[in-house]
Amino acid sequence: MKYLVTGGAGFIGSNIVSSLVSQGKDVRVADNFSTGKLENLDAISESIEIVEGDLSELDYARTIVDGVDYVIHQAAIPSVPRSIDDPIGNNQAGVIATLNMLVASRDSNVRRMTYASSSSIYGEARGGEPKTEDMLPAPLSPYGVSKLAAEQYCMAFHTVYGFEVVALRYFNVFGPRQDPNSEYSAVIPKFIDALLKGDRPKIYGDGEQTRDFTYVGNIVDANLHALMHDEASGQIFNIAMGSGNSLNDLVDTLHELIGVNIPPVYEDARSGDIRHSYASVDKALSVLKFRAETSVVDGLMQTIDWYRSNEKNTNN
Repeated sequence: MKYLVTGGAGFIGSNIVSSLVSQGKDVRVADNFSTGKLENLDAISESIEIVEGDLSELDYARTIVDGVDYVIHQAAIPSVPRSIDDPIGNNQAGVIATLNMLVASRDSNVRRMTYASSSSIYGEARGGEPKTEDMLPAPLSPYGVSKLAAEQYCMAFHTVYGFEVVALRYFNVFGPRQDPNSEYSAVIPKFIDALLKGDRPKIYGDGEQTRDFTYVGNIVDANLHALMHDEASGQIFNIAMGSGNSLNDLVDTLHELIGVNIPPVYEDARSGDIRHSYASVDKALSVLKFRAETSVVDGLMQTIDWYRSNEKNTNN
């Protein structure tokens, strides 16, 4: 079996590629390296095929799916603020690229594809209640809109063409290889990087907003499980821990794990940010037979250890 991982040089994609290689799988990586990094694949570069290009071009999508059995589609620009700054670029990287992958995969007789969707499609639906897959989506940002549109294309391809595809809605993924240096970076790598340097972490808002932080190893496991589980095709699943943690609580936990006590700096809340977000994972457990195994604290410990051992890379 041959596996294609789009965005395979990125944070989540490279973790998936590493797992597949460790299992002895034949892996092809597609990436345009706009956010992905070759060094994420250095340790396994001799064991994989890398094809650089832009998924917004259909011909490139057709090239990379040739001879592939399974597609794990991770390629995206994963940033709400960046989507607000560049909604057209966000649409190209999210919606057009996914549609091209669906067309190319269908025409190449790919067995199944997983799609990296996002909790951002929910917006503030039902306030502080857990997000369930049957809720009416209400995205607040161009990023959330693009994830929802691409997800619906996936479901339409399953309904109309019988193409096997599974959409996984990730909730606030964190872990090794996540870049802390971009202005668009996620909160956990920024917090860890600041605390390890002795700096005050920056919180937008009052810090009482909640997120369902999910270790990247759980995301890897969910994708590989969804490729093979008979009942998964044509369905959407939340992939998360099923509990919310405030940013203030997160900082306190990091203080304990790192061994520091550095108070955060609070700034004005940002446009497009969701106040409360955590998942119901009942459907993933009952239908997909999947449960996230690595806890938030264990994941944070592994992530901190990685940043400490890769200090030079994270300072680039």
